[in-house]
Amino acid sequence: MFVLTILVAAVTPGVALLFYFYLKDKYDAEPLHMVVRMFLLGFLVVLPITIVQQGLLRAFGDNPYLFAFGISSGVEEAFKWFVLFHFIYNHTEFDEPYDGILYAVAVALGFATLENIMYAFQLKASFGALLLRGLLPVSGHAMFGVVMGYYMGRAKFANPSQRKKFLLLSLLMPLLWHGVYDIILNLSGHYWLWYIIPFMALMWYGGMDKVVKANNRSPFRFLKKEEPFDRTMQKPTSSRTSISEKKKA
Repeated sequence: MFVLTILVAAVTPGVALLFYFYLKDKYDAEPLHMVVRMFLLGFLVVLPITIVQQGLLRAFGDNPYLFAFGISSGVEEAFKWFVLFHFIYNHTEFDEPYDGILYAVAVALGFATLENIMYAFQLKASFGALLLRGLLPVSGHAMFGVVMGYYMGRAKFANPSQRKKFLLLSLLMPLLWHGVYDIILNLSGHYWLWYIIPFMALMWYGGMDKVVKANNRSPFRFLKKEEPFDRTMQKPTSSRTSISEKKKA
């Protein structure tokens, strides 16, 4: 029973955040199986990321800045970007800018969820520790995914001359923010909480702004539901109503 409780505590934050961002798609909901597929691909990159990171640590040591911007954020964001670009960027379901955010968040949360499960069982984490991880690392990966997906979505629908710029930003910007996150945790000592809370608040504020902007760029936002049609008059119901009202007047 205890094992099940810990497993649920480790998985719930990632699944809940993924569901939240799935519901943020205002105009054209993505097929659920595609979202789950990208989430599971996030699971699969954990092993190669771990292997590469361990190799780099042995080769270059654990300098905090090299670790934050290279070994940690550099490797993780590069693998997630690779998966996103090669598995979904050219897919037909990627048909509006917000899709970039949703699929990037799915990959990021897949990675963060498996990482959370491994942390829970390797270190025998408590329920409270897993809750804290849900608010910080898991939530942080979701925000890095939002940044990556936002620029990936911009690249997908940008002019050809601007695509490379946005694709580069889709890799560099989450890498930068992830690196800053790691620096705060590794170098701020006992006062890390005083820095990480405003940082995460800033990330969420900027992330939600990007969600709104991406939805506002959707080509489906101009589609409107047709008015009810009355076949007896061969005119929309609203037109009949307005004509009859004019006659009464």
